[in-house]
Amino acid sequence: MTAIKESSTIQENKKVVQDCPVMYVMERIGGFWKPIILFNLATGEKRYSELKRAIPAVTEKMLIQHLKQLEADNLIIRTAKPVVPPHVTYQLSEAGQELGAVIDAMAEWAFQDMERHNIPCKNTYTVKNVIQ
Repeated sequence: MTAIKESSTIQENKKVVQDCPVMYVMERIGGFWKPIILFNLATGEKRYSELKRAIPAVTEKMLIQHLKQLEADNLIIRTAKPVVPPHVTYQLSEAGQELGAVIDAMAEWAFQDMERHNIPCKNTYTVKNVIQ
């Protein structure tokens, strides 16, 4: 494995992340699919196939990659039961549940902005409604 160049831009940016709370959050849940995965897990434990059905536009590679990253960041819990065929479920960890307010705020803003621009919305539920 190659050595990490400590003076690289990426390494410098990682140091800045520790100084800014918004950058810290975006480091954990940034990207297109992570907030959508968290939003879908807010309703409770789901199997991989249920997540894939709920988010049909995501590729298998991206879904698997983001699930692994969210698990590494302790935002979700992966539970594998030793049966054949494998039975794996995902659920929000305590830290992931705490992000419900952030994801809900994003959804609320989206509903308001879509209404402002006369964009029809297919979903009428929010994380707040789901978690309570």
